[in-house]
Amino acid sequence: QNGGKPCPPLEERAGCVEYHRDRDSMCRQSLVPALITTGGYGKARRKRDVLIESEAPGYCVEFKVQSLTPNCMVENRPHTRWMQYLREGFTVCVECQPPALNSKFQRCYGDGIEAERNQILQWHAIGNPRCRGTWKWIRQMESCSCPSVHSFLFI
Repeated sequence: QNGGKPCPPLEERAGCVEYHRDRDSMCRQSLVPALITTGGYGKARRKRDVLIESEAPGYCVEFKVQSLTPNCMVENRPHTRWMQYLREGFTVCVECQPPALNSKFQRCYGDGIEAERNQILQWHAIGNPRCRGTWKWIRQMESCSCPSVHSFLFI
């Protein structure tokens, strides 16, 4: 498609639709599914981009996976193998960093920070529309020290 040239950086955005009240408030986090990808994508992004001093460094959120579709387990294309690390009952770590980090609110959509503690939240894996599931928020960490295998990134 690009005549052998590298593809441009992928940028995806999720809209609020009816979930927001006005321009000065974020979407109701508990209603917006988290869009996630492999944590390795964030490492590659950091190598490419230089962190601007005014840009927030981000944060991490731990979740316990409650359920997932069977399609996550059978995915074996090179860019989607990371989905096999999503397992029911496992604790996963999801990093929120620019550009997914909303500069005005200093949050990532779907981070679950404002959700009730036992509320089940939704996530969708980028790269396979049939890989999605639910999880429960455990905690937010300002310092990210996510294990590489169960580490993911908000989009």
